[in-house]
Amino acid sequence: MSPAVPSCHSPVYRVVPYLHVADVERSVGFYAALGFDEDGWYRKPNGQAIWASVKYVGPAGAAAEVFFARADAPVIPEQQAVIVYMYSRDVESLRSHLLACGLHDGGEYCGQAGPHNGRRVVFEVYHPNHMQGGELRVADPDGYCLLVGQIGE
Repeated sequence: MSPAVPSCHSPVYRVVPYLHVADVERSVGFYAALGFDEDGWYRKPNGQAIWASVKYVGPAGAAAEVFFARADAPVIPEQQAVIVYMYSRDVESLRSHLLACGLHDGGEYCGQAGPHNGRRVVFEVYHPNHMQGGELRVADPDGYCLLVGQIGE
């Protein structure tokens, strides 16, 4: 039996992925194609964006947020241990929309980065056992893996 964990009087109630990216403005634009709106910016006096947040508020107040900070070093997708999981009501339509927004078609995902060095790529929808409605794999401009699931069919 594990030791009792004391009750937390101030529990965590919100989680926001915080991604280091090569270009903050480019990432905000990319996430706009996923339905996110600009929520906040921090810029250097010369106007260069070094931090931003995006947010989506949907039906019944459901919300999603992502923070971006300009990376101090090159962003190397193979060294990133972050996967951002999202949900959509229609992953097939979302895929079509992302292709129309200029993302590269990665075809069927086979464990490889895909075209364009694994950046700005959307793969075909697949149907794993845990997400029968479908799941979409997308690589953002810095190679972060976004998985978008559709609950139900």
